Amino acid sequence: MILAAQLVVLGALAIALALLIRHWPYPSPLIRPLLPPLQRWPEAQIRRWLENQRFHPRYLVFFDRDPERCPPTGETLIAPADGLVIDTGCRDGIRYIVIALSFWDMHVQRSPVAGVVASVDRLGAAYTDGEGREFAFLRAKRCPVQTRTVIESRGGVVAVRQITSLAARRIETWVSPGARVERGQRIGRIRLGSTVVLEVAEPLRCLVSPGERVRAGETPLVEMQEATR
Repeated sequence: MILAAQLVVLGALAIALALLIRHWPYPSPLIRPLLPPLQRWPEAQIRRWLENQRFHPRYLVFFDRDPERCPPTGETLIAPADGLVIDTGCRDGIRYIVIALSFWDMHVQRSPVAGVVASVDRLGAAYTDGEGREFAFLRAKRCPVQTRTVIESRGGVVAVRQITSLAARRIETWVSPGARVERGQRIGRIRLGSTVVLEVAEPLRCLVSPGERVRAGETPLVEMQEATR
């Protein structure tokens, strides 16, 4: 009995060692479920999957998560995406709030405000030859592909840009011109993409700074009271 138990233990250890060696330097399947997302799915491994388009099914399930969100009360524009604010600069009367999404962020985008969709422009890689030379959030992408959704609200016109690289080039937009959208409503998803930009009028007060993390449909980004008077 003791010998049999020892053989079972040795067999289990051998299997664990074999899995560790096979998947090195990435986590073994035995411990992956116990790790936080950042360690469970290492960036180097995800980038390799991005190149060969052979993603681990469990990572795709994690990436496609779409939790419910509850918009806060008040007259504010809320974040269209989860991620890290990397810029809030202004140009020609427009403020561009740039949100960088990592491989571990939730990638469903939400409307920052209630209103009517005025336009949905899908802009391909050639677009970088013009406007792309002037904006860091476009220059940072290799052949950027984007969709720009313009929403007319009682607080003014805002726009949401969904941006990805030519390598990923998977942008889903779930609204059309003329459609009514509610504050916090799902409007699309970037499949393995990395940047969302909110465009608002410069005079409106920005409530976030670079380096802050935001949550789609929940985090207030811009105070809208001045525009609704």
